[in-house]
Amino acid sequence: MAEARDFLDRHRRLFVLTGAGISTDSGIPDYRDRDGGWKGASPIQHQAFVNQLAKRRRYWARSMAGWPPVARARPNNGHEALARLGSAGRIGLLVTQNVDGLHQAAGSRATVDLHGRLDRVICLDCGTRLSRNRVQEMLIHANNGWLHDADAMRPDGDIELGDVDYDAFQVPDCPLCGGILKPDVVFFGGAVPKNRVERAWAGLRSADAVLVAGSSLMVWSGFRFVREAAARGLPIMAINRGRTRADELITHKLEDDCGRVLDAAID
Repeated sequence: MAEARDFLDRHRRLFVLTGAGISTDSGIPDYRDRDGGWKGASPIQHQAFVNQLAKRRRYWARSMAGWPPVARARPNNGHEALARLGSAGRIGLLVTQNVDGLHQAAGSRATVDLHGRLDRVICLDCGTRLSRNRVQEMLIHANNGWLHDADAMRPDGDIELGDVDYDAFQVPDCPLCGGILKPDVVFFGGAVPKNRVERAWAGLRSADAVLVAGSSLMVWSGFRFVREAAARGLPIMAINRGRTRADELITHKLEDDCGRVLDAAID
């Protein structure tokens, strides 16, 4: 804890980058093991979702069961510690790779949801946005008898259902134009919206140090900011269980539970 406290004391305007590891204490599992490999099946790819009805049926059937436990998740001490640090004016910008909205629920305000939010749905044809809860009602109405709540959880709300006939699942269309509805998140293989990336770069330019919490940095969308911070000579602290893609660039590495460390260090 002393190393974390010393780092926070010496750097007054942080660029914070968080990943799935900060939400595990809220009951949302992470994607990767300690070596950075996938723990289960790879998440759905953007092009597969857009171009293949069978993939959309499979995704929405699993998401219908997996969304409620994600929606019930609550911020943990790591989210709350960062919210306290932000309220004290010590965080220039918090960029999260998570899609669970728990930083905002804890009270963080200067945030960028790099990969979007799972509680929102967008029509790919007309751009209409709907709440995920409304789409959940549409899914349940169209698929009487299907599992629509579960105890299991994944970071993207996509859980395993076993051997089921996905061809029988009805995917609702956009109520305005009949277009394709998609969670307002960046699936693997998709592009992060330019405005989010530009806001994150601006936050990094004004920071005097970088704090990474709960991310293996295996995905380029987050790793690029740490790589640029290293190129600029900024101090970088990572709190993460297991290796990261940026281990050679990080100046301070703590292999520990990020929620526990942050809660103790930020008081």
